[in-house]
Amino acid sequence: MNESFVLLGLATTPLELTALVLSVITVVLNIRQTHWAWLFAIISSAVYGIVFFNARLYGDMGLQGVFIAVSVWGWYQWLYGGEQHSPLVVTRSSARGWIGGIAGWLLLFAAIGYALRTLTDTDVPHIDGFLTAGSLLGQLLLSRKKVENWIVWIVVDVLYVGLYIHKDLHATAVLYAAFVVMACFGWRAWVRAADGKP
Repeated sequence: MNESFVLLGLATTPLELTALVLSVITVVLNIRQTHWAWLFAIISSAVYGIVFFNARLYGDMGLQGVFIAVSVWGWYQWLYGGEQHSPLVVTRSSARGWIGGIAGWLLLFAAIGYALRTLTDTDVPHIDGFLTAGSLLGQLLLSRKKVENWIVWIVVDVLYVGLYIHKDLHATAVLYAAFVVMACFGWRAWVRAADGKP
């Protein structure tokens, strides 16, 4: 049912391809600040959870479950998380927010990397842990409509390209390369929004 096939010269599966399409829709809707992005995020995360389980990327698999929970919260935040339960607007993180975010990323990396190395049979515990922790930070910043979420996603997505090539998830590697480009557009659009420009 989920047999591998070649599409445009890349090996993929129906599940990976489905998750890929849903993820692209999610990012496009995020760039446009459309709250329906969260629905597509929930569905794509569920499908990618299965894909990553099959690839023994357990950090990424677990991350999809967290993404589903955070997506429900993010959906609520975008609709009602502003002043007096109004929709959120795009803002920038403070210097303190930056420092806290980076410190949190490193602490989560240490914990997740250790857990993956000691509790699972993954062959990439450190990079999986680092990218899982970074993705959590990116998702948190996205949920609060912070411009800097796009910078985190650019860093994470560039590194994910290499990881997915290593794990023979070539279609997903191409997707994450596209995510890097899309995140650059997202960052530019959200900077303009934070500055009050159309």
